[in-house]
Amino acid sequence: MSIFRRTVVAGCALIASVGLAWGDAGHNGIPKLGGDGMGWAINWWDYILDPPPGSGHGPIKTDPRYPYNSQIQNGGLFRGGEFTPAIADTRDPILKQWAATQMQQDNEELISGKRKLHFVAQSRCWPGGVPGQDLFIEPLYFVQTPKEVLMVWQRNNWVRHIYLQDKHSPNIRPSWFGESIGHYENGDTLVIDTVGIAGGPLHFIDNFHTPHTDKLHVVERFTVSPDSKKLTVVIKVEDPDTFNGPLTLTDNWRRNDVEIAESVCAEDGGVDRFNANLYPIPQATKSDF
Repeated sequence: MSIFRRTVVAGCALIASVGLAWGDAGHNGIPKLGGDGMGWAINWWDYILDPPPGSGHGPIKTDPRYPYNSQIQNGGLFRGGEFTPAIADTRDPILKQWAATQMQQDNEELISGKRKLHFVAQSRCWPGGVPGQDLFIEPLYFVQTPKEVLMVWQRNNWVRHIYLQDKHSPNIRPSWFGESIGHYENGDTLVIDTVGIAGGPLHFIDNFHTPHTDKLHVVERFTVSPDSKKLTVVIKVEDPDTFNGPLTLTDNWRRNDVEIAESVCAEDGGVDRFNANLYPIPQATKSDF
C-alpha cells in the first residue's frame, strides 16, 4: 500500500465549501486565482521558459552534446517507438561541483540505457517539492481564504499551504514543501516565500535531477493576466551550498474551466509499461488502518 494513497473527498469539500465562497478574490487588490470549476492547465509549448530579461541565470538545460529537439526542456518524449531522454548540462558553471557530479551520475544511467527516464516525482507518486511541483504537467487549482491559500494539484490531489503572514516560524522542521508564507501585490500577483524545504535523495528542483540542500530558499510570483486567461510564475531559487548564484525559472498555465477530478496515483503508479527501469513508488511498512 502506498504511503501517500488517499482520496480527494476532503480536498474537494474544502474547494467547494471554503475557498470558492470567499468574496474578496478578484476584489480589494486580491487576484482571483480560483473559482467554481476554475483551474489552470500548463502549456506544453512554453514549458519552463527562460527568465525575463535582467533576471540572471535561467533554468538548467539540456546538454548540447546530446541534442534534444522537443520544446519540453525537462522531460522526455516517445518518437517512433524510441525514447529520447533529456540529458542535463552538468558543465553549467552555476552548479557546485558535488551537484554537477551527482547529476552526471544520473545522466550516465540514461546514456548507458540503465534507465530510460529520469525520476519524475509526481509520476511516481512522490511529492514534487518546491519549486518542482510547479513544473509538473497537471491541472492546478487554488483555494483562497482570508488566512491562507491552498494550491491543489489534480495528480494525487497534492495540497500545499501558503500562509498569509509576514514572518516565517522561528524553528522550521524541513519537509517536502517547507513553510510557505505569502502576500498579494498589485492586485494581480501572489508572492510566496518558502524555506525549510528538505534536501536529500529524490529531492530535486526540476526533472533534471538538480539537487538542493536544506538551505534552499524559493520565492515565487504568480501573476494573473489582465484577461484572466493566463497564469505566469517567476521563480527565484537560491541555495548557497548547491548553486554559485540564484536561478530564475518561469512557467505558464492557461485557464482551465474544468472541475478537479479524483486522482489516486498509487493505484496505477506502480506499472512500468515501457520497461524503463522506473524508480519505485513510495511504500508504507504498515497499513493506514
